[in-house]
This record gives sequence, C-alpha cells and structure tokens, in this order.
Amino acid sequence: MENNYDIIVVGAGHAGCEAAVAPARMGNQVLLVTMNLALVAQMSCNPAIGGIAKGQIVREIDALGGMTGVVTDHTMIQFRMLNRSKGPAMWSPRAQCDKSAFSFYWRRVLENTPNLHLRQDTVTELVLDHDAVVGVKTQLGKTIYAKKVILTNGTFLNGKIHVGEVNFSGGRIGEGASFVLSDQLKSLGIRTQKLKTGTPVRIDGRTVDFSKMEEQPGEENPGRFSFTNTPPLHQQLSCWITYTNEKVHRVLEKGFEKSPMFQGRIQGVGPRYCPSIEDKIVRFSDRTRHQLFLEPEGRHTNEYYLNGFSSSLPEEIQEEALHLIPGLEKAEIYRPGYAIEYDYFDPMQLHYTLESRVVRNLYLAGQVNGTTGYEEAACQGLMAGINAHLALSQKEPLILSRSQAYIGVLIDDLVSKGVQDPYRMFTSRAEYRILLRQDNADRRLTPIGRELGLIDQEHYVEYLNKYEIQHQITDYLRQHTTCYQTLNEMLEKRETSPLTQNVKMETVLLRPQISIQDLIDYDLDFARFLQQIGADSEQITNAETEIKYSSYIQKEEELVKHLSNLDTIKLPEDMDYQNIQSLSKEAREKLSKLRPVNLGQASRISGVSPADITALMIVLRA
Repeated sequence: MENNYDIIVVGAGHAGCEAAVAPARMGNQVLLVTMNLALVAQMSCNPAIGGIAKGQIVREIDALGGMTGVVTDHTMIQFRMLNRSKGPAMWSPRAQCDKSAFSFYWRRVLENTPNLHLRQDTVTELVLDHDAVVGVKTQLGKTIYAKKVILTNGTFLNGKIHVGEVNFSGGRIGEGASFVLSDQLKSLGIRTQKLKTGTPVRIDGRTVDFSKMEEQPGEENPGRFSFTNTPPLHQQLSCWITYTNEKVHRVLEKGFEKSPMFQGRIQGVGPRYCPSIEDKIVRFSDRTRHQLFLEPEGRHTNEYYLNGFSSSLPEEIQEEALHLIPGLEKAEIYRPGYAIEYDYFDPMQLHYTLESRVVRNLYLAGQVNGTTGYEEAACQGLMAGINAHLALSQKEPLILSRSQAYIGVLIDDLVSKGVQDPYRMFTSRAEYRILLRQDNADRRLTPIGRELGLIDQEHYVEYLNKYEIQHQITDYLRQHTTCYQTLNEMLEKRETSPLTQNVKMETVLLRPQISIQDLIDYDLDFARFLQQIGADSEQITNAETEIKYSSYIQKEEELVKHLSNLDTIKLPEDMDYQNIQSLSKEAREKLSKLRPVNLGQASRISGVSPADITALMIVLRA
C-alpha cells in the first residue's frame, strides 16, 4: 500500500478530514497527506462551529455520517441556538469550541479510522496520464499513485500574508504556502483567481477588564450538533461583548496609508459578509460603533479571539486602536490580525460531484472552490469523498438537490453561478428553508447515509425509534380532545381567547401564543403519555414544529414537487447546445460550459431564461 491507494486527499483541514474519513469508512484505501499532522482541522479563524445556516450544514454532515458534529460536541465550551425569536426554519446551532481539543479530537478520529493512512509531507505536483490524474509527487521525493485525488488545500495555494507593509508567503501565520501545484493546475486549463480572507488579533485574557463588557453566557440547557449520543456539555465558558467607538475609528484611519488593502497590494476580493474592521469603517461611515465579541479559544488557555476586528493594518495601529475599546485598555496582543491572499479555482469548472471537468479523477473541495468557513468546507469534503468512492464503485453519484439540503444549495450555487467573493451560506440562499431545518436534517439525510454505509445499525435503529416517538406525539395531538375548562385559565394568562367547547389539542397548539409546554403543564393525561412513551425534549419540540408549521410545510412540499419535475428531465452529456438556434447566445455559452445534468440545474444557471428552458424541452421531445 505504500505507493498505491484508491484515493489521495491533499490537505487536512475541515474539508480534507471529512474527505478522507468517509471513503475510508466505506472501504477504500485512503491516504491523507498534510504539511503538519499536529495541525489537522485547525481552527485558524474563530474557534466556533455553526451559526446562521452553517449550523444546519453541520447537522446535515452529521445526518449523512460525517464527523464534524461529533467532534464539535466532544470539544465545545459553549452552545447557543441562534434566532430563537424567529421561526424554527431560522434556528441555527452555534458552539464555541476548545481550539486545541477540536484539532486533537479530529486527529484521534483520523488515526482510528480503518483503511485511512496518514503522511506528513507537501504535495508539489499531480501525476497525469493524458487528461487524468493518477497520483501525486511530494516535496520529499515520493511519487504516490491513486485512482482519485481530492485537493483540499484551503488558503495555502500561493498564499501570501499581509500585516501593514509587511508581507510574506504562508497559508496561515507560522505555516508555509504551496506554490508549484497551483501553477501546474493553471497550465492544465483550470481557471485560477485570487481571494482574500482575514483574521483578528488574539488577546491575552489576563489583561482584559471584563467588568466593562457585556457577558454572553451559553444556554441554560445546551443542545448539541450530532444526532448520536454525544456527551452533554457542562461548565460552559462565556463570551463577552464590547464595541468600537469614534476614537477607535480615527486611529484605524491613520493606518489606511499603510493598508495593503487600500494601497492595492492585495488584489484578492475579501468576504462581503465578514469584512475587515477597516473595510467596515469605510463601507459604513455613518456608524459610530461596531459590535465586537471576545471569544475564549479554550479551557486551558488565556487566549481570546476578538471577533469583528479582522484587520491587516500595521500592528502598532491595531494595538493603539485596541486600547481605546472598553475593557481592552491594557490588553496585550498574542498575535496581530493579518490578511491572507490565496488562489482559488473557478467552481464553474466542476461537475456537481465536485470532480473537475478539466482533469479527470481530480476532485476539489473547500476554500479552493471559493468558499469561506469551516462548515462550507467540511460539507464539500464529505461530498467529494463520497462521490470519489461511488465513482470507484461504479455507482450513481450522490447529488443532493436544493430541496434536500443546504449542502445541495451550496454545491448548486458554486457550480452553476460561480463566486465573485468568498461564498458564505445564509438561510436566505435556500428557497425551501422551511423544509431544510436544523431539527429534521436526519429525517432528510440519514436514510441516504445508511445506504452509503456511513450510518451503522445501532444509530439507524435509534433514528427509527426517534421518529416513531415523534409520530406518536403528533398523532396524539391530532386525535385527542382536551378539556376546555382546564385550559381556559392558561389561555387567559397567554392573552388568547378562551374556549367554549372541547377541541382537538392540535387546534389549541396552532395558536401562536400557545406552546406545547403549555399543554404539558395543563393537561396531565398528555404529560403522562409523553412520559410513558419516553419522549425527550427534542422529539417534543420537533413535534410542535411539525404541527404549528404544517400548512407552510405542505405548501413548500407542493412547490418542490411541482418544480422538481424539471430535475427528472435528463440532459444528454453530449448535447450540442451551440447548434440549438432557439437558445439565446448567452444560454448556449453557459450550457456548453457548465453541462448541467438535468433541466432543473439548467434553469438555475444565471443567464438561462425560462424561454431557453422551454426551447430545451421542445428539443428533447423532438
């Protein structure tokens, strides 16, 4: 096995770890090559997993059999469910993690996965046979062969770090960049562009005056990411909120003349939705302050991450501005903020499996495809690993639709629309977000994970039992009436009109003022029933969501059914779009370049109009 594998994964970030573990668990011999085995799944930016839409992605990864949710649950130090004031389609779990423990736990997962082999080395070149990759060459002079190669190089390809007027090569501070590989891919016809990302200062917590900040504790009853029986979270650590002010902004503006971003030394486009502090000052010049979050990096370190203060300004400017922020007047810097400029590859040159259209057997996943965030990277790695395995097994690929998963939305957006700035997932990107809730990710995807062999029998039985109990709860609410006299006291307290007769419990629960907990508190028969069937809090909450949002869910399912008909109409791989004169010129160009698999994918390509889709349907019927 030393020089011949089924799959080689290059890079052990969040994408690489998922890309390596999945096919190994499905039976492939996998080699994971990384520059530094001590830094696998490094949280190089903020020490957190999840957040708006990102939390849904992590739950989807877990539902398919990926490991990011499990690792998060074992290493988190704070849990919060964001957007609880909104509907459950917007609820998004987020966890602060112990940065070192997160990396260490992932390392343990890698080392204990059968069929997975690890090597510390740098891949410098792909080995090609005509237009297909057949292996890699490394810095230490090894040539290693494989049937599939997955690149997950993150920000390391031609990476350059900027701090004020100082710049040097690197993929992360303290780690070298990779150069030759990116140049080779360009020469093969893979389109390469530059993006920029940044990270804030790290602060010594011993020098912070927390009394001047607003404490942000975790939830009283913390949840978890994994649908498996991961351990509960105890002894949460708090985050802290503070703000910039006009004095801070004036100091930062002094450094603009030495800013690599404003002086043109950075050519890459930065993240639109996570701008640097200097970018915020310019873009939102009317704002007198910006919110900052001071986040602990772990249980056994004094290091804190200042979320919202990403910067590439000179270190002395960062420090001067920092000392004008409430609570940070005497703060000492462990590490200044910096920006990284790096190469990414145009994702519109990918198949929906994440295999390259230019080089056969080559898959790309993570930030190399123009995304930002651990979660977006991890789900791409998982899908690339699964599809590499399925291709080796000569099975149909796994392509999740936009109505199945946020993962499907992400990959469809990348392949059909490309990126202009680092892609970040939001709930607003999903047309069917009522269906794509964080609570039902296992219902949507666990049967798929089971079929793939990533979900074991014990987990699958637990999944079936969970939904059987949930079904019993919704049935009870729909079939049983409640005593109106018993409930009226509670209804009056909730400021909703009293009942004049007994009604189905479902009818009462549909009132926006009423929660399922109200029914449990006031209906002893219902409370005893829940205890009898062994219902837990998650099953009870999920049943409530199913009842309260049943009409919306039904409408969205009907819309999916109507629109998904286009996804069933396949497009021939060799269709000559250039000769279909009824298509617009732009549609002919886009369809020829992207080669969508079906009409549904074609309809979502920017520049392909409904008239073009009608024209294609006519051609297919001819």
